Amino acid sequence: MSKPAERHETPSLAEVVRRAVEICDPTDDDAELGELQDAFEDDDQPVTAVGDVETRIWEAVGRRIDPEPYNPAVTVAAATAVYLAFRRDELGDEPEEILRLAARAEWKGQPPGEVRGWLEERGVEV
Repeated sequence: MSKPAERHETPSLAEVVRRAVEICDPTDDDAELGELQDAFEDDDQPVTAVGDVETRIWEAVGRRIDPEPYNPAVTVAAATAVYLAFRRDELGDEPEEILRLAARAEWKGQPPGEVRGWLEERGVEV
């Protein structure tokens, strides 16, 4: 008898943002990252059903959480959420690898200085 195929569900926008926040703040210490997660907690539709997910995430950061993104953790979490929205198959990958790939995708390998420093503090080379 053959094994049943695994069911792969598309994650919601809330799940994608939650994973990005977990990656950037595994100890749940950063209140602004908590605000980012809270901003999307009710977005239960599949991330693929969200029109222009990138704009939606960055607008939430700019309007609600960090109008002038001085908190590099928030900036990286937003970039990571955008990356994971399109690379859903990588949700379970190693955090450092996700951060590296998200930074490469968002800033073409040249993140702003504060972001680069934040990543380096966590052992992530872009």
